[in-house]
Amino acid sequence: MWRDIKQLYADSAAFAKALPILFSIPLLIEFAQHVVEIDIGFYRHGLTAAAAFDQRRLALGFAKVLALLLPGYWFVRFIASSRDAGFAKRIERPAATLFAVQFGVQAMFQWLALFGPPLGMTLGLGPRLSTYAQLAATIGVSVIGVYLSAWLVAWPLGNPRIGPLRSIAIMAGSFWRTVGYMVAGTVPLMSLHYLLGYSALGRPEPLVWAMMAVDALVVGVLALTTSGAVYLGARHASERRNVDLTGRAKAAELGR
Repeated sequence: MWRDIKQLYADSAAFAKALPILFSIPLLIEFAQHVVEIDIGFYRHGLTAAAAFDQRRLALGFAKVLALLLPGYWFVRFIASSRDAGFAKRIERPAATLFAVQFGVQAMFQWLALFGPPLGMTLGLGPRLSTYAQLAATIGVSVIGVYLSAWLVAWPLGNPRIGPLRSIAIMAGSFWRTVGYMVAGTVPLMSLHYLLGYSALGRPEPLVWAMMAVDALVVGVLALTTSGAVYLGARHASERRNVDLTGRAKAAELGR
């Protein structure tokens, strides 16, 4: 497992070098959000009401969430093909169409999470029960996400045979290992992301600009390692089940 994690970070660096434009998309959106935050005085005064409800900041925050989903297509294809940059960036059918469906579903849930009514309000719960309901929903979505890993990987690789239900069957028995990959791929960089954000509060503006530039780079790498961790979990589970995530073996068999 440790070798897989080391390889994940090495593949992320290789991707950034091989496809810098694709790598820079989440990075640039994150930096654009920091530009707005600096402009509205977020790092001077903290999260005031004006900063919390600034429409530019909110719009860029949602755009960043969407940008973080994009490596689910190109980085998954990059590591699945042993760093074939041409294959990774190629927009081909049915892979691109299948990924677009996944992207739309995930974008809808992200929009509801950011802009939709609180779950407790929807269910008519009081403040305390609303907190518990939100926590339970967050945990539930995270657990379901682990079991959907094979589906999230198979479709960008052009394999429509692995849908959500089959993904659950494939991932059964690989839950905790997949969680381990996800923790290793997200927690170190997420911790650094939050550390930079909180440490920038009250600092001189030139230093804030420098720290936010570093933070944007961190988020760019985080976008890759998050998707890559999902791939590692799905690959491990598929190997245990003797399942081909790409679907090419089955296609070759039918073509004979």
